[in-house]
Amino acid sequence: MLKGHPKGLLVAFFANMGERFGFYTMMAILVLFLQAKYGLSEKIAGDYYSWFYFGIYALALIGGIIADATRKYKFVILVGIIIMFLGYIMMAYPTAAEKEYLWLSLAALLIIALGNGLFKGNLQAVVGQMYDDPKYAKVRDSAFLIFYMGINIGAFFAPFAATGVRNWFLGTQGFLHDGSLPKMCHEYIDGSLADVSIFQSLADNVSGAPVADLSTFATHYIDAFSKGYNWAFAIAAGTMVISLLVYVIFNKHLPSVSKVSSSGENNESKELKKNSTSSPVALLLAIGLMSTTSFIFYFLMDDLALGMAVGLFVGFVAWIIQISTKDERPRVTSLILVFFVVIFFWMSFHQNGLTLTFFARDYTVKTVDAFTNIFFNLQSILSFIGAVAGLIIMFARKAIKEKMIGAAMFLGLGALTYYFVSGFNEQNAIAPEVFQSFNPLFIVALTFPVMAAFAWMQKRNMEPSTPKKIGIGMIIAAVGFLIILVASLNLVSPHELQFLDAAGETKYNPVPDSSRVMPYWLISGYLIMTVAELFLSPMGLSFVSKVAPPRFQGLMQGGWLLATAVGNKFLFVGSNFWGKLDLWQLWSIFIVCCLLSAVFIFSIMKRLENATRASA
Repeated sequence: MLKGHPKGLLVAFFANMGERFGFYTMMAILVLFLQAKYGLSEKIAGDYYSWFYFGIYALALIGGIIADATRKYKFVILVGIIIMFLGYIMMAYPTAAEKEYLWLSLAALLIIALGNGLFKGNLQAVVGQMYDDPKYAKVRDSAFLIFYMGINIGAFFAPFAATGVRNWFLGTQGFLHDGSLPKMCHEYIDGSLADVSIFQSLADNVSGAPVADLSTFATHYIDAFSKGYNWAFAIAAGTMVISLLVYVIFNKHLPSVSKVSSSGENNESKELKKNSTSSPVALLLAIGLMSTTSFIFYFLMDDLALGMAVGLFVGFVAWIIQISTKDERPRVTSLILVFFVVIFFWMSFHQNGLTLTFFARDYTVKTVDAFTNIFFNLQSILSFIGAVAGLIIMFARKAIKEKMIGAAMFLGLGALTYYFVSGFNEQNAIAPEVFQSFNPLFIVALTFPVMAAFAWMQKRNMEPSTPKKIGIGMIIAAVGFLIILVASLNLVSPHELQFLDAAGETKYNPVPDSSRVMPYWLISGYLIMTVAELFLSPMGLSFVSKVAPPRFQGLMQGGWLLATAVGNKFLFVGSNFWGKLDLWQLWSIFIVCCLLSAVFIFSIMKRLENATRASA
């Protein structure tokens, strides 16, 4: 896998994997933690989540500016890891479950976002710098595929680890897990709980015995629930220590970049000074455009974070074009055009955490047979993956020793999988949240086949250019949504389930079982969209690292992350139309967005490929 790659790739891989484990732990439980501990409503908790998610990506611009200005990328990355560790420690610190301590959690989130801004984009820039060496230039794309796989290994395990640790701590306090109870506990304490009998029944169930004092139970359950999440944040802090140790001990294998010299041809030196990053005209223009755009989007959408995201992106585009030289500008503008496409990709792709999760909850069967349950249980899915890997090794490898190892894996882990399946019920309940594990799982599983396919094409001079891979990725993403569209045909749509109650309020009837489909439809859609992600996201990082001018390497990686942030803020497109359109019409929006983006990419393909060749 690492043949032909510098040793520094492995350092970046593990440093990033530990940090991403912590990050996706945060993503899995943050909203639930805020609601359970502080009794926040879905809207308020969602607002904090949205701001944090925005800050994670937007602050990468700050990290890029600092690293590009100092050219101390490795030091800025180190500072970012340390800052993030401090933020996770603050999140792990157990306090009383009272709103007066909310400021501590919000301060911790800000610190984590700042540390991530210093870390993420600059680590991607350093990975790109390793492949500026002509000796490694041909394997740049595969390097970012490997690097990207590290992200998703952490992403796959993080939700399982977070929920497991939380449930473990609840067990030490004599409680079982029930996600609906924290809200009811807060309402009971506040005196706003309407039906105490249901609360009493649930309290008895999770306690394993009749509860005599509901007030004491409510206080203790909230405390145990929130401290369980504190332990999960502590696990995230532990993974940050692993990332820190890997980085400190082995960062000598990562390149150190000296300051870009402004010497050379007189005309170029003058233009660099004229268009320096401190140009007041460029800065004022960027601030003006940013403010105006932010106000317009805030006025039109009534969403401050969206306005800031779009405004910041427009300001960034204006500023970076103004401060770039004549020679740099074609490369900078090519990257900006790709950034626009990235916005629409993430707006569509990250529906997996929004409307596709709604589809998993409302339109996918609630129970599955024993075989299908393999994929919804961590132990069985890991043993199944190992058995499949053994089968592949047994047939793909030529050495007898390797074939024997593969056969042993297939037989041993296959038997273990059968053991797990035999212990399942005839029908097994599944949770919609588990569908979120399929994307990172497919990333890890498909990275090697995709790399092998690219290597096969490269040997035959058939490998598509990096920009073409991005365009192909958009087409594949459209196919993924097409599968979901086909699954949605003839299903009752959310707007057809609406009715007005006696008070004139809009209510929804439950989705009938006849409109629930097997989970394989959604899993297949995720599979295809994961292939699209492998064609687009790591390839986009590779393209940015290659085309970005040397003095803007960190800044342009920050621009990629900022475009991702803007795409995430446009996720509301899906939720706004959920309940207004037929399901097939909703998925058609994202199919059209992906196809139009692909058409745009291929229409400027010559320009993008010229920018790639010019930077070689």
